[in-house]
Amino acid sequence: MPQSEPQQPDKESKSQRKKDMLALQRIGESLMKLNESQLSAIDLPESLLTAIQHAKSLTSNEAKRRQLQYIGKIMREIDHKNIQLSLKRIQLGHKKSTVQFHQTEQWRDKLISAGDDALNYFLSEHPEAERQQLRQLTRKAKQDKKNNKNTGAEKALFKYLRIVLKE
Repeated sequence: MPQSEPQQPDKESKSQRKKDMLALQRIGESLMKLNESQLSAIDLPESLLTAIQHAKSLTSNEAKRRQLQYIGKIMREIDHKNIQLSLKRIQLGHKKSTVQFHQTEQWRDKLISAGDDALNYFLSEHPEAERQQLRQLTRKAKQDKKNNKNTGAEKALFKYLRIVLKE
């Protein structure tokens, strides 16, 4: 009996290839959730961009599933690391803006409910804020709450706080 050469093991097992394929499909799914301006910020090959836009237009779940598989196939053929990094950067920016939004809301509510103590504390934390403008906006927002009115004072206070907190 002739001795056969030992078989070379595959570089990756079938289960590992499947895990990688599913990971690429999840990246494709995340790309589908982005709006057009966010998509244009990522350097995507034309074929991938077209496939993503087509997937967004589909209504059938089965059709979307097949299109995601196709997107995964395209991504296997290209360098997807840069795409993944860009996607993470966009997602991190979104999380950061959400946190800033909630902080601004909390400060607005504190200033309205706690009065001068909260105002003084805010000004010690953010000395660049204008005391008089902040006091006027807070006073108007308090009056609105007291009188059950909506003159836009809370919104104006929120906008001012957002500007100050971004600096």
